[in-house]
Amino acid sequence: MKRELQRITGTIEKHQKGFGFIRQEEGADFFVAPDKMAGAMNGDTVEAEVLPPYMTRRSNEARVIKVLERKTAEVVGTFERHKHYGFVVPDDRKIGEDVFIRKDFFRNAQTGDKVLAKITAYPDAARSLEGKITEVIAREGQPGADVLSLIRAYGLFETFPSRVNAEAKARSKEQITEEMITESGRLDLRGKRIFTIDGPSAKDLDDAVSIEILPNGNYLLGVHIADVSHYVTEDGYLDREALKRGTSVYLINRVVPMLPKPLSNGSCSLNPGEDKLTLSCIMEIDGEGKVVDHSIRESVIRSAARLVYDDVSDILEKDDPELTKKYIDIADDLKLMGKLAHILRHRRKQKGSLDFDISEAVITLDENENPVSVELEERRTANRLIEEFMLAANETVAEHFFWLNYPFVYRIHEKPDPEKIMDLKTYLMNFGIRLKGSADNIYPKTLADIIADIEDKPYESVVNRVMLRTMKKACYSTECQGHFGLAFRYYCHFTSPIRRYPDLIIHRIIKESITGRMTEEKLAKYKGDTERAADISSKTERKAQELEREVDKMKKAQFMEGHIGEEFDGIVSGVTDFGVYVELANTIEGMAFASELARPYQLGEKVRIRVMDARPQERQIDFKII
Repeated sequence: MKRELQRITGTIEKHQKGFGFIRQEEGADFFVAPDKMAGAMNGDTVEAEVLPPYMTRRSNEARVIKVLERKTAEVVGTFERHKHYGFVVPDDRKIGEDVFIRKDFFRNAQTGDKVLAKITAYPDAARSLEGKITEVIAREGQPGADVLSLIRAYGLFETFPSRVNAEAKARSKEQITEEMITESGRLDLRGKRIFTIDGPSAKDLDDAVSIEILPNGNYLLGVHIADVSHYVTEDGYLDREALKRGTSVYLINRVVPMLPKPLSNGSCSLNPGEDKLTLSCIMEIDGEGKVVDHSIRESVIRSAARLVYDDVSDILEKDDPELTKKYIDIADDLKLMGKLAHILRHRRKQKGSLDFDISEAVITLDENENPVSVELEERRTANRLIEEFMLAANETVAEHFFWLNYPFVYRIHEKPDPEKIMDLKTYLMNFGIRLKGSADNIYPKTLADIIADIEDKPYESVVNRVMLRTMKKACYSTECQGHFGLAFRYYCHFTSPIRRYPDLIIHRIIKESITGRMTEEKLAKYKGDTERAADISSKTERKAQELEREVDKMKKAQFMEGHIGEEFDGIVSGVTDFGVYVELANTIEGMAFASELARPYQLGEKVRIRVMDARPQERQIDFKII
């Protein structure tokens, strides 16, 4: 009697060489040889049989017997045109095989073009992968074709549907009149010194700030945020598209925006010298950084200036005489803001807020979108100042609405898993660092103290990165569960409604509340709306972060193509069975393979490397330690 083999279900994770692994939600992973895939593709959900030892030379091996659910419906790649047929070579090499295209389905694509192909037939024993071209993404040689292809591979669009564009254009033409301001009861702040501080290339200016000293010596900090909800009608075409996108995606010199430009760069952007509708969180803050009183109001402002981070930093750090003279009307305000930001930061640190001072890279592209430099981005005084003010506003708004018990979208960050903390404890011992406390009840202050202790140490960056990987991912929730990393009991995202949907939806709830228009019917509707927004926004944020990382890795690999054979100093940033990762001073990371290592290396160890190879399509850079 034939013995029935054990069956499992899981998700295929396929390697570009054809083999793969079945990942189960619970239980062990199983290896699948190329000839036992049964047409399964990367990401598919499959049913498989576990092979007994006498049928294989390795343990935990299986063969796919049925594909239960297909993950891939479209493929982005490079078209190869022949006379009567063509192929799309997938950018994602995990797909493992080219897509056959019949002549009738070329859609005017030429050899070398980046295209999107819809799968019409999946591979099996009788046929190969087939499809039809539905979109020519970029012509051969077109600047930025690689990034455009990645955008489409992630299911994103730089452009908007015509109905969304039409609504955005119509709403952007609305004029702000004195009658509108009076009838709506908006707080008129146009006579106040209010200004924006952003990066030099920013076009969607959604936050402005102001400061005063009160008679009692306390600070009066105003954080004024673009009233995007005035222009984006609830449940309209614009609103539904914004929810679907969830967030704007920033890709070096490109933006995949959440809202069309007539709003994001126009009507909603707090451009100087223009009347703009805003929501203001105005906080009275004492000398110890505690918010002792606050108000949240619909308002109208007229920004006095559009400042950039470096100019403000030069005024605060160097007392630059030319810039101080240029901004003479607001220089004193900037210095007051600098003092308040220092107080807020100190208070936050005392509570145990984690500040992973991890270097980020600035990648500069030429006119053909090829990388010409990769340098460290400096977090200067002005960047930190705006960060502190936005944190204060976000925390204040979250606490206010928590106690009202209204439906809301909170930004939450759970405690790390105890297993991850135990791994971190072991890792830190390599540097003589003792992590105190219980793994299942770790406090942010414990980790914050370690971050402070390793400041300026040679291994600071590596340890910070490992600690960051120990953390859970922050996400959105309708439950106020606190933010572990910030050591905040209450937290939300209120300050960027042009580029984040959670901010936009809570603006609606805030306005209904502060104007007295909230009803039981609206509360019931917002309960469902906030749950849906939290779920979708968490997913779209993860997708955006992944795409941003992929573009950065691809451009870094392109940059290193021009430095093959050159030598650099680096630090060992990761150790695996197949080699060690080495990170250079400008954050570029590559791998030195185990087969070429003369000895074991430790995390944080300084090394000298030679660049051996760079493969942008695979996001890989090969180093050799010398």
